[in-house]
Amino acid sequence: MKPISKIWLGARLSVRDLIADRSGIAAVEFAMILPLMMVMFFGTLEFSSAVAVDRKVTLIARTLSDLTSQAISVADTDLTNFFTASISILTPYSPTPTKATISEIYVDSNQIAKIQWSKAATIASGASQATLATSTRSAGDVVTALVPAALLVKQTSLIFSEVSYLYVPMTGYVTASGLMAKAGVNLSDVAYSRPRQAACVVYPTPTSGTLTPCPSS
Repeated sequence: MKPISKIWLGARLSVRDLIADRSGIAAVEFAMILPLMMVMFFGTLEFSSAVAVDRKVTLIARTLSDLTSQAISVADTDLTNFFTASISILTPYSPTPTKATISEIYVDSNQIAKIQWSKAATIASGASQATLATSTRSAGDVVTALVPAALLVKQTSLIFSEVSYLYVPMTGYVTASGLMAKAGVNLSDVAYSRPRQAACVVYPTPTSGTLTPCPSS
């Protein structure tokens, strides 16, 4: 039987050799930090893409209100073309989750804002053109709370655009920041423009005769 001292000495030498042996340590360290690196990489990628889409959503809202405000009257074909512009703006991202609405608001002499007309649109997967749809807003709806106080000018009209987009992360998981779940995040924005060519923008454009007078009460 070996003396205790020799067993203890052998154990100490083994521990020393184990500590000194660094073969494979890089692989072990890499395996430990790889999950964190992947989370950081994909989290940064998804967050950057979401920010880019959010900026495009803002640009779409401004474009819709701006294009509509330049007209004296608009027909369904005009609105379809305005909504279709969203496809180009969102490139290279898919426009399919986009929901957009164009409305005209009139602020009466009591500073009450009401919807005059409203039209929405959807974009089917792979479509090159938007499809008009029934808006959730109806003529006569009071929307005073949606209009900034500075824009509540009596007896004036506003072109109001609303855009929402469901951004779904490609990797389908929650990022390290916890801001983006698998179901996605809703991005939205609104824009207001004053009619430029007339007191209001008439919809729809009549097939014959004169345009409907703008409200003045």
